[in-house]
Amino acid sequence: MSGAKARPSPWMGQRMTPGKTASSWQPVARRGRDSTRGSRLAAPRGFTLIELLIVISIIGILVTLAQPYYQRAVTAAREATLKEDLFILRDVIDQYYADNAKYPAALNDLVEKRYIRRVPRDPITGSADSWALVYFTDEQGQQQGIYDIRSGSEFVALDGTKYSEW
Repeated sequence: MSGAKARPSPWMGQRMTPGKTASSWQPVARRGRDSTRGSRLAAPRGFTLIELLIVISIIGILVTLAQPYYQRAVTAAREATLKEDLFILRDVIDQYYADNAKYPAALNDLVEKRYIRRVPRDPITGSADSWALVYFTDEQGQQQGIYDIRSGSEFVALDGTKYSEW
């Protein structure tokens, strides 16, 4: 048999098992969905309505439990942004005073003289026009410019203080 060419099997592409004699090979019967051994006859694939309702209910409960933590994280991020903005604006007002020997008359003066690029939005109110400005007054009671800046919001922070007191 060394020089003989092997003949292709008439059952090409099918699994073959040896038959009762050594030279006879027989195809193995493939089991499909219609096979009765080991599976249900014509069993539907997918989920039942009850299973879907249970999964949706569990997801709803988890979302309900996670929402307060999400809201607290958003509020904490806004508070951190407000603290940073107040620190920067107060520092810039001090730099303006050191350079010009007077306080700025408006926040736009800081933008015009390039101390800041733009007036930031108050993260609590969402507006750049809602900042509460604290003016410096001289001995006669005349306003001499913006001395300090605070948030224009009257809401209470997570620590119990008002944002307008920061």
